[in-house]
Amino acid sequence: MPKNRFFLLILFITACIFTTSAQELKAKVTINRSQVSDTRGEVFEALERKMTDFLNEHAWTEIKFRENEKIQCTFLLTVNTYSATDNSFTCSLLLTATRPVFNSNYMTTSYAVRDAQFNFEFREADQLEFNPTNIDNNLVALLAYYAYMIIGMDFDTMSPLGGTEMFNMAEDIVNVGQNLGAPGWKAFDDSKNRFGLLNDYIDGSMESMRQLRYTYHRKGLDQMSENPEEARAAIMEALELLERASHAKTMSQVPQLFTEYKRDELVNIFSTKATKEQKERAYDILFDIDASQNEAWQKIKK
Repeated sequence: MPKNRFFLLILFITACIFTTSAQELKAKVTINRSQVSDTRGEVFEALERKMTDFLNEHAWTEIKFRENEKIQCTFLLTVNTYSATDNSFTCSLLLTATRPVFNSNYMTTSYAVRDAQFNFEFREADQLEFNPTNIDNNLVALLAYYAYMIIGMDFDTMSPLGGTEMFNMAEDIVNVGQNLGAPGWKAFDDSKNRFGLLNDYIDGSMESMRQLRYTYHRKGLDQMSENPEEARAAIMEALELLERASHAKTMSQVPQLFTEYKRDELVNIFSTKATKEQKERAYDILFDIDASQNEAWQKIKK
């Protein structure tokens, strides 16, 4: 092979290896239809496939992501009812997104939420297409909203308030969603619905909630392998920010949601090599925010 062709081939292979794409998510969608009696699986298989393609193939930002940088997330959709007559689904969603911890093989949960009002209409032949200026499909709105939330939450862990643009996009979808006639979008219906959680998270009085995500992940977990004492101190600082957010808006569910999906991780961090003072302070903060998890928090003090 001529040298110049060999050189071009090497360049091509190298470009393929290090290629980047705009797709940000590596989502896995699983549909649990055990609660419905309809035995035809085609519509559920089509739904699972099209949800997966929609989340993974759309470019949600202009930032280039390498394959190993994509945000891993799972969408577990439980179908409560399905009607072939009007193509309606009433579902609940369990969403979990993870983030790698630097210099380790550990994946930490960056965002998790349960949505009990994940309802929509879908036909097997439907194509899911996203146009932010014209959203008239509730399933598209739901998936786009959660795509922006996942990316925004991830970005907040990487830089202070890094996810602002993503949350603005999610807020735009919430505003559109209020006109779609589906549950979960409207203000004051439920403090844990999509409007309530996003509105609290981006509320200026709750900015410490966003600051804690960077402190906890970037200054804390990411430094744990190199300097565990400083990392644990940073995570303690993050808990102080969590307490501040909880007191700033006492009815908000956002601080408690954080403790729910970080519970086991927090117990592990403070139950081992933390100082007595750190253990006691961490326990006090976590118990104050979510006393229902006291059995877990008690392990911190042992």
